[in-house]
Amino acid sequence: MIEQTIQLVEHQAKWRTLFLKEKTALELVLTDHLVGPIEHVGSTAVEGLMAKPTIDIMIGVESLTASKFMINVLTNLNYCYAPYKTEQMHWFCKPSPANREFHLHLIPLNSKLWHDRLFFRDKLRQSAELKTQYQSLKQKLAVQFANDRDQYSIAKTEFIQQVLALRDYNTN
Repeated sequence: MIEQTIQLVEHQAKWRTLFLKEKTALELVLTDHLVGPIEHVGSTAVEGLMAKPTIDIMIGVESLTASKFMINVLTNLNYCYAPYKTEQMHWFCKPSPANREFHLHLIPLNSKLWHDRLFFRDKLRQSAELKTQYQSLKQKLAVQFANDRDQYSIAKTEFIQQVLALRDYNTN
């Protein structure tokens, strides 16, 4: 499979508009099957943060088993299904692995992963210091792993775990 290289760009205001437009299209097709919200996550959801120009969308589903039928439904919206982290999510890209405008993650609502992604996004939105640190790390890793998306993602894990550790688990 041909993969798109990692190239970070300055934050673009149009990313929110693109998310909202895609969210509307997803709601029209999945309206009877949604058990949770459709969320804009990832770096494009954080104003001022450099990012790969790919909109990450997370949809809360009842379970991976119960949402498996959505794979066929979403291919009708030009999403390409890829068996990635299948024990945690159903993962898609659009329009193709070589030209990724959207990543779509079907994740069980109220799972640890669901809450982790929202917490991480919200912490970056709230803290200019964390956002700056994350951007510096991403810029370094984008050069180091320009042609290796898996290693780029893995190399960000320690930072993400440090941010997630800021959560007060006693309040959940």
